[in-house]
Amino acid sequence: MDERIQRKVEKLEQQCQKEAKEFARKVQELQKSNQVAFQHFQELDEHISYVATKVCHLGDQLEGVNTPRQRAVEAQKLMKYFNEFLDGELKSDVFTNSEKIKEAADIIQKLHLIAQELPFDRFSEVKSKIASKYHDLECQLIQEFTGAQRRGEISRMREVAAVLLHFKGAYLRNDIFEDAAILCQRVNKQVGDIFSNPETVLAKLIQNVFEIKLQSFVKDQLQECWKSDAEQYLKSLYDLYTRTTNLSSKLMEFNLGTDKQTFLSKLIKSIFISYLESYIEIETGYLKSRSAMILQRYYDSKNHQKRSIGTGGIQDLKERIRQRTNLPLGPSIDTHGETFLSQEVVVNLLQETKQAFERCHRLSDPSDLPRNAFRIFTILVEFLCIEHIDYALETGLAGIPSSDSKNANLYFLDVVHQANTIFHLFDKQFNDHLMPLISSSPKLSECLQKKKEIIEQMEMKLDTGIDRTLNCMIGQMKHILAAEQKKTDFKPEDENNVLIQYTNACVKVCAYVRKQVEKIKNSMDGKNVDTVLMELGVRFHRLIYEHLQQYSYSCMGGMLAICDVAEYRKCAKDFKIPLVLQLFDTLHALCNLLVVNPDNLKQVCSGEQLANLDKNILHSFVQLRADYRSARLARHFS
Repeated sequence: MDERIQRKVEKLEQQCQKEAKEFARKVQELQKSNQVAFQHFQELDEHISYVATKVCHLGDQLEGVNTPRQRAVEAQKLMKYFNEFLDGELKSDVFTNSEKIKEAADIIQKLHLIAQELPFDRFSEVKSKIASKYHDLECQLIQEFTGAQRRGEISRMREVAAVLLHFKGAYLRNDIFEDAAILCQRVNKQVGDIFSNPETVLAKLIQNVFEIKLQSFVKDQLQECWKSDAEQYLKSLYDLYTRTTNLSSKLMEFNLGTDKQTFLSKLIKSIFISYLESYIEIETGYLKSRSAMILQRYYDSKNHQKRSIGTGGIQDLKERIRQRTNLPLGPSIDTHGETFLSQEVVVNLLQETKQAFERCHRLSDPSDLPRNAFRIFTILVEFLCIEHIDYALETGLAGIPSSDSKNANLYFLDVVHQANTIFHLFDKQFNDHLMPLISSSPKLSECLQKKKEIIEQMEMKLDTGIDRTLNCMIGQMKHILAAEQKKTDFKPEDENNVLIQYTNACVKVCAYVRKQVEKIKNSMDGKNVDTVLMELGVRFHRLIYEHLQQYSYSCMGGMLAICDVAEYRKCAKDFKIPLVLQLFDTLHALCNLLVVNPDNLKQVCSGEQLANLDKNILHSFVQLRADYRSARLARHFS
């Protein structure tokens, strides 16, 4: 047998050398072809660079010629219009046609700037004519704006306003807060020269602005959407309150008496008190309805009718049984690969909550702020954590097939991956937007406790789902081994004609395991990957260990078993978990007992890898040998 194998080895070595030479020849040819192609590419690249440089240079030249030409044309036109003012007769269509008032305004502004640079003694008349036309056009534009305002032509008003802004005499604003600040600033400069008690006069003006103008403006703005549009109402309230407080900050620079801070605070309170008292109820009501709508729209897009998860005693009992036994309770559901988790939904819910936290911070009384922030947080927990994530986990758990199912599709790891991403987003919002609002109040510990309970509850369900998924993986491996492994694999009829390196069952199991390992690595992060891979590796080892115990091994069959275990060990290296690799190293050493010469059994058993194992384990492997019952083998192992 040794001579036959030696001849076969020599023949294969000769064939290998021949193929190596042929391969080296082909590689040399390919290198030459590649070198020629690279040279052509280099020449082409140089040519392209040369052309590009020429094109850029030509573009620069054209631009250098065109820009002065445009300026010259523009200057020529202005000189023509200036000559008309010198002659005292405006003949150009742009000045006589009322429909071209926009172009006329642009020209007169440029001429007005030029006229200011001219000496007065020589050009006084033309400067006067240009200034007169400048004023006339400004008056026409103001009249046009007023007419458009009366007709309700918003687009025309916007167009005329854009032209008027460039005229120095025009200050068009549609901002009551900005107007109020400018008015107070202007009056502040004058009251000191006129009145003996300017601070009282200015304070009275500010009081009138707040109680008459601002109060009426705020009421009109909020009354429109008080009941019809909660979202717009909250946005308007936040915007108006913010702009009012900003105006108050600007007014703090003026002398308004002894306690201007209290004075301005009372004015703000008098405007917003009725709105702020009911704010949090409207906020929480809107947030609940908006969150429910976001979730419902998502499930509708999936044509999914939410199942009732159930609450109360029966559900609690089921949960306790599942935690202790890891049994699937209720029928398995085919989710068709759908995780029922959506990052878009999560971002929308978090965005709505973020805006609610910002409004809460601005609109809540400092004493009510922690309590109001906690109410918003509980709504986020209800809709994001319970109605969306927890529901997806329950559905995912129900979708995990039993461990004895054949060709089962395992989607729970996709749920784990998405849930981890969502947890990170949830935790970030907790730290960035909730913590600053509650950090110095008793509500901090309450929020932290609620967050801890939610995360622990979800981690428990994730652990349960992962555990059952691992059971399914092991179940799939069992099906592969049962279907592919034959008793004759390890006890061949013809000991001298075994041509395979390892069994078909081993090949398929290793392929399946590698696929699952990759999926676990993609679904988790940090230490979770190592923890789950260690658990899978230990169960994988136990399965192979127990599987090998079912067969009897001839000498050649034992060699094949060693080859199988070597392949399993190579697969275990992908786990990158020392314990798993150690287990398969030991199993590989145990398999040596299937082929070792009986005279060397004791020596092998006392080796480094087997010395610490229980003698019963060693004995159980020796008993698997087909020649175990021979007196010689039993005597050597006793």
